[in-house]
Amino acid sequence: MRIEARGLIVRLRDREVLRGLDLAAAPGELTAVIGPNGAGKTTLLRAIAGLLPAAAGTVLLDGRPLGGLDARDLARRLAYLPQERIVHWALAARAVVALGRLPWQPLGTGESAADRAAIDAALGAMDASHLAHRPVSELSGGERARVLIARALAQEPAALLADEPAAGLDPAHQLVLFRHLAALAAKGRTVIVALHDLSLAARFCHSVALLHQGRTLAAGAPEDVLSPQHLAAAYGIEARYRSIDGVPVVLPIDVLP
Repeated sequence: MRIEARGLIVRLRDREVLRGLDLAAAPGELTAVIGPNGAGKTTLLRAIAGLLPAAAGTVLLDGRPLGGLDARDLARRLAYLPQERIVHWALAARAVVALGRLPWQPLGTGESAADRAAIDAALGAMDASHLAHRPVSELSGGERARVLIARALAQEPAALLADEPAAGLDPAHQLVLFRHLAALAAKGRTVIVALHDLSLAARFCHSVALLHQGRTLAAGAPEDVLSPQHLAAAYGIEARYRSIDGVPVVLPIDVLP
């Protein structure tokens, strides 16, 4: 599913957070949305998910305006993973992951064989199968994050929007997560992640959109967007894009005066 934002303006109360922003994310690609605090990353993902109204501009999914899509169809085709790791009920981890299958279940029916397979696969992908029967209220922050990521994966959407999905994960599970996201993209899914970790964006993402003050400052291949000039303009830092043993990394060096 191709996702486009064209001239997107979003206001929160009396503040204009997105100011005519443009973005394009293609099927088969893992796209990173980066930028300093307050740049508009979360607002952009929520607007694409239909959770925030646009004051102007439009969001297109496969060329169709977001507002014209049926809610159930949208729930099947697009999954949104918020930054907050909040679960309001003391459900078992598997029950939380199973919530991702609700858009696929006719009202009043139980889990199908396809539902069970999707739930088990999602738990396994996030190394969370052993957590299946534990209440989420008893899990660590990182364990809860993996369970909530698994809920989004169980939905089997055509497009996945994930806001800081690596937050709270240890390095091993960060790598597991991004390898899985890259594999989803390789299967033709559209994956958009909001990130602060520039090295994860450099290593795993096909394209990067750098936001600054509610607009797209630069967009394109990681090696082009993550340049010293762009990072200085957006973050006010001196940084270098380097390769270590063939793995691209971004090294922040200092804060610019």
